[in-house]
Amino acid sequence: MFTITSERLSPGEYIDFLKRTDLGSQYPLERFAERIPRLLENASISLAARNEDGLLIGVLLGLTDFAYWLYVTDLGVDRRFERQGIGRSLMKNAHELAGGEKDVAVYLIANDRAVPFYERIGMERADDVMRFDKVEWTSFTVE
Repeated sequence: MFTITSERLSPGEYIDFLKRTDLGSQYPLERFAERIPRLLENASISLAARNEDGLLIGVLLGLTDFAYWLYVTDLGVDRRFERQGIGRSLMKNAHELAGGEKDVAVYLIANDRAVPFYERIGMERADDVMRFDKVEWTSFTVE
């Protein structure tokens, strides 16, 4: 059993959550500690899934114009709670908050291991995405 609420997470709680998910390897090492607070403060949509004990077990962060598009920057579920519908529920909730599937398209960059999940919930690969990336990027895993 879990509940989903719209809430701003603290950097400490989010970093602790990253240690329990595959999201912990999606960020570059460069200025990690100073960038995470900006991520959490500026996301248009910030959803938290918690179990009955209040433990953070799922997160969705997204950027949206609430009219045409939603870009999901982070979607993760605590490894101990995967396959319980949490990710699917977070996506559905975020899509509705952004404006609904009749008006808002959803985009994201998927980790290779997450592609089957996104395909199961009805997402398709897109060929029309462009990028400009000059970001310093040293891979690491939050531990």
